[in-house]
Amino acid sequence: MGFEVPEVDITAYVRGGSDEEKAAVAAAIDRACREVGFIQIVGHGIDDGVLTAFTGALDEFFGLELEAKKAYRTPPKVNRGYAPPKTESLSLSLGVESASRMNDFFEAFNIGDGSSMYPELDLPEAVYNENVWPDSVPAFEPAVTAYYEEARRVARTMVEIFEDALGVPEGTLTGLTGHSLDVMRMNNYALPPGTVRLDGDLTGMGEHTDYGIVTVLWADRVAGLQVLDTSGRWHDVQPNPGALLINLGDVTARLTNEVWMSTLHRVKPPIVDGTIERRRSAAFFHDGDYDAVIAPLPSCVAESGGGPLYAPITVGEHIAAKLAGSRAGKANTAATREAARVVAAG
Repeated sequence: MGFEVPEVDITAYVRGGSDEEKAAVAAAIDRACREVGFIQIVGHGIDDGVLTAFTGALDEFFGLELEAKKAYRTPPKVNRGYAPPKTESLSLSLGVESASRMNDFFEAFNIGDGSSMYPELDLPEAVYNENVWPDSVPAFEPAVTAYYEEARRVARTMVEIFEDALGVPEGTLTGLTGHSLDVMRMNNYALPPGTVRLDGDLTGMGEHTDYGIVTVLWADRVAGLQVLDTSGRWHDVQPNPGALLINLGDVTARLTNEVWMSTLHRVKPPIVDGTIERRRSAAFFHDGDYDAVIAPLPSCVAESGGGPLYAPITVGEHIAAKLAGSRAGKANTAATREAARVVAAG
């Protein structure tokens, strides 16, 4: 049987199913997290109207002239606002430089939770950045915010399912997300004619693992996303109709002592007549609280055997090293286990 990203219906958790129904969902999620690290979920409860308004807002913003979009750029250390094509290199988040030394060919717009959302807490504004909104596209902020809140709900539901799937006490994982470093990255793979020069193997988005607990991914049903299996082979993945893709991040791999794995993935955009065929995606990253200390769970260490694979680290320290790689071009020397998997895959 070939590689497959399993589909799981999470309605029981979204609509309040029975204990038996929830147990079946948790068991299916556990299998998917052990074997693949990616999941297709249906029954997520996001209304089609929310998605239609959201994708329309993306089209309107990314359809602006490049110079107009650049007005919403932020410094590399600020994970908000617009990122033009070829300004990031995601493989460096793992400390791996691509053979062609090309930055990633995609443009993006990031939003996330600012410190003002948690006035009762003394959170670092340099990490919980406030959003930059494009006032030239009035529909952008309300449409994107509506989807962002839905994606956050789905992410929190997945963490609840993860607790049941791992058989850990309530609050073990959800207790790490009270003021989670949540960020949503909206990606657009489409460059004007003449901007693509095939200097080696063109990469839309370099091979990487996601940084946090869980990622909720909406994407067009357009070829490009590839996932690495446990034998080191890349496979094309497209979302099923009506499905969202879910994948695990490095925080979860650390917490589970790699009983569950954060799966390497990349985007290899198809080239048509010298340009990249358009593809859109939106990844909601649910990363955990900045000050939460993450260390392998004792039950997972016992199951995997051989002791803990990771030393304790805060979510903030972990994310900072990752972002320094992708956005500021500083190789992440701490990601030795993840980098070894990239090298092994060639």
